[in-house]
Order: sequence, then C-alpha cells, then structure tokens
Amino acid sequence: KYSDVGKPVLASWMGGPDVEAGERILSQANIPTFPYPDSAARAFEYMWRYTYNLRGLYETPILPAGAAEEDSDRARVKAIIDGARKAGRSLLTEYESKEVLAAYGIPTVPSKIARSVDEAVAAADEIGYPVVLKLHSETITHKTDVGGVQLNLKDPDAVRAAYHAIEQSVAEKASKDDFLGVTVQPMMKMFGYELIVGSSIDPQFGPVILFGMGGQLVEVFKDRSLGLPPLNTTLARRMMEQTKIYTALKGVRGRKPVDLVALESLLVRFSRLVVEQRWIKEIDINPLLASPEALVALDARVVLHDPDTKEEDLPKLAIRPYPSQYITHWKMKDGTDVTIRPIRPEDEPRIVRFHETLSERTVYFRYLESLQLTQRVAHERLTRICHVDYDRVIALVAERKDPATGLPEIIGVGRLERIPHTPYAEFAVVISDAVQGKGLGRHMMERLIEVARSEGIRKLSAEVHPENTAMLELCRKLGFRIDLELGDPTAYVELELS
Repeated sequence: KYSDVGKPVLASWMGGPDVEAGERILSQANIPTFPYPDSAARAFEYMWRYTYNLRGLYETPILPAGAAEEDSDRARVKAIIDGARKAGRSLLTEYESKEVLAAYGIPTVPSKIARSVDEAVAAADEIGYPVVLKLHSETITHKTDVGGVQLNLKDPDAVRAAYHAIEQSVAEKASKDDFLGVTVQPMMKMFGYELIVGSSIDPQFGPVILFGMGGQLVEVFKDRSLGLPPLNTTLARRMMEQTKIYTALKGVRGRKPVDLVALESLLVRFSRLVVEQRWIKEIDINPLLASPEALVALDARVVLHDPDTKEEDLPKLAIRPYPSQYITHWKMKDGTDVTIRPIRPEDEPRIVRFHETLSERTVYFRYLESLQLTQRVAHERLTRICHVDYDRVIALVAERKDPATGLPEIIGVGRLERIPHTPYAEFAVVISDAVQGKGLGRHMMERLIEVARSEGIRKLSAEVHPENTAMLELCRKLGFRIDLELGDPTAYVELELS
C-alpha cells in the first residue's frame, strides 16, 4: 500500500487521454500525478524546501558565548551615533564603524587615526611593520574608488609616501575637504576567505541581513543569501548554507575549515546590533576575513538615517526581537540571586531539566491533568514553548546558578498568551518544588502583571484547580476576582488591568 511506503510518491504519466485510467487509479490512492516530469520535479523541490525550513525551525539553537543582551556596550554605540547625528552626519567614519562592531564583540583589525605624516609614522612604528594606510573621511564611503588605500608599507619612508599619495588622490578624485587624515592598521598576513556581512532596509520587511562572498568582486559573483533579524545560530547556519562560498568554508583540497561555530556566533551578534541600533540605515563588513585561526573585520561602513528623521518613522522589524526590556534581577527570601527574563529558543535543554524537578502534584495543578515527563519534554512540544512569537506570547523564566555546578538553571516559568483578536490574555505560573515557599511564585505573578500592562493587555485570566489553595490565595491577595462554585472542576480567576 502507498500508506506503508513512508515516503512521498509523485507520478508523471505522459500521454494525455491514453493514461487517464491510470491517473484515476493513482488519484484514488492519494498519489498526485503530473502531466510532465519537470512539473513533478518542481513540486518535489517545493516539498523538500518546506521540510528543510521546518526542520530549521524545530532545531534547537545554542546561545553563543558573548551573545547575551548584557554583553554589548550599548552606551558606547549610542554615544558614537548621537555624536554623528548632532554633527549633521549620516555617515560614520571607518574608525567609528569599527568601534560600533567592537562594542558587540565583533573582532576588528586595530586602527589608529593619524591627521599628519608624522602621526602616521609614529602610529606605524607603534603597531609594527608592515602596515596599511586608509583614508579617514566623514564623507567618502568607498575608499578604493578615490585611491584611499595603500597596502604593505614596510618602513617609515613608505608610510610618508603613501600618506601623500592618498591625500593627492582624494584631492583629484573628490576634494581636499574630504581628506581628514588616514587610519593606520597592521597588514594582516593570515590566509583566509573574504566574506561580506551587511544589512540594509527593505521597504516591506524593514532591516534585512546579507551574507556571502565579499571583497572587491562582491558585485561580480553575487554569491549571497538574505535573512530577517533577529538571527539565532540555526538561522545563521541556514544563511551560510545557501551560499556557494559555504562549501569552501567547510574546507576544500586539503585546506582547513573556517571555524563555522564562531562565524555563526558573529552573525548572531551582528543581527543583535542591527536589531538594537535602529538609527543604522546600512551597515556592512567588507571584507570580513575568515580563516581557520580567526575572524576579523578588515573594513566596515555604517550609514545612518538622515539626522532630521523622527524616531517614530524609523523602519520596523518584520519579526519582533527578544524583549530584553523585561530582564530584571531579584532575590528570594533566602538571599538567592534570581534573574527573571523572557524565554529563548536556546532554553530548551534547561526547560527539560526544569521539568525533571516538578512533582506529580505540581504538574497536575499546572496542567489540570497528569502528564508523564516524556510527554512534557518531547522536542515537538518544547519547541512550541521555547520558540515563541513575542507579539502573541511572553514567557518569563526565573533563573539562578545551580549551587552544585554553578551553571544557570531554570527554577520557575510564567506565561502570558494573548487571546486572539482581543486585549485579553491567559496566564500560568509553575515553580520548581525545590524553591516553593520562598516568594518566587508571587514575584513571578507580579512581573507577569507588569509585563501585561506594558503589552497593553486589559484583562488576565486563568483556570485554577480548586485544591491549589496557595495559588487561589495568591490571586486573592493580588486583586483577582475568583469565581468558584461548589462542585466546579476548576476555579476561574481574572484581573482587570488599568
């Protein structure tokens, strides 16, 4: 039987009226038929790509080291951008652009600004030869177009000559006012592939991220892929896989592969930069030198929205980013430090361990039925819990350091889920048995109420087991209306929010 095959079967019988009887037999067996093989192959390709995309959605990403929200220097970036906007500039210098990247943990080649020949020589002596000189300008973005790059300078005389050559070339091809000096950088000697990582604004989708082959021939080969921020490691790998250069990055002809995990992490951090810094209109790293030893941004360009642009007119993201504004810190009654934050897709392994700490009674009170551990931690189920659309669901986790291992562990989960097409939401809270009675449940409820108000929710409601007296008493103290009749299987609680 077709149902026993376990794989999709597509048929293509060419022959028109002569094969109608056979097509009817196949249709009755739920086997699709196509008049031509190419249309069948196209349908199969669509099916494969759909499955490929679904597999990516259900794959659990990891949180790269240094990619957490608190690991970026937002204040540093804000100062750079505000300074440029106050000066009426929409273009950051290369030096400023690299400062922005460095604030998000993206490695850049060291640079020093030199506004005279003597400063350039002194900087080169300090960095060590050979060095590179690049145009320092607030108005010119493509330095090679105006002769603004001099490579492999091996001594002070070469630096002096290069400085004057750049100054003269810019004066001839642009204007003297465009020349503000040079940046002095070490000449990178390592072998690697030149990549491009960038972002620009799409009229429909807002910020879009680009990855592909970089260098001066980026517009010739046009080997690139696009993605919507925010990215996680799984989505970053998907972007990489869609390019031809990815095959080389994995290692070819005896060459060592590039550190793909580090490249994923870099894309995730770049994505967060794009998400958080909404005044950035365009940004690209070209080239990003990728080698088995390191990833280094050799050049960077940042274009801001016009200084007269209003904040409310800035492009919106197609996908709501991680709501980091809801990250808070708190202490339990015993003094344990706890972080309350929105859930991430990367939390799935920790949620599994959290469920292992729940007693049967706690599980029954949370779900109003008995669920086995294997049911609760099934990957398909946890994917829906951890991979949330923050416009529809806000799930908060309470996290502490495990006293035994020192690693983060989840000890509580609170969840708000909007009721479609209404300003109402349902809520739920479950606390690990090991920390019940220490005030965490009440604090999680109070945080959910605060978040609900911030999200514009006007009413919270839930069904509570009548024997869950602790939860009912907590709801009563927090001002919930409780509807419970004798013999009812559940109590209905609701809170009107101003």
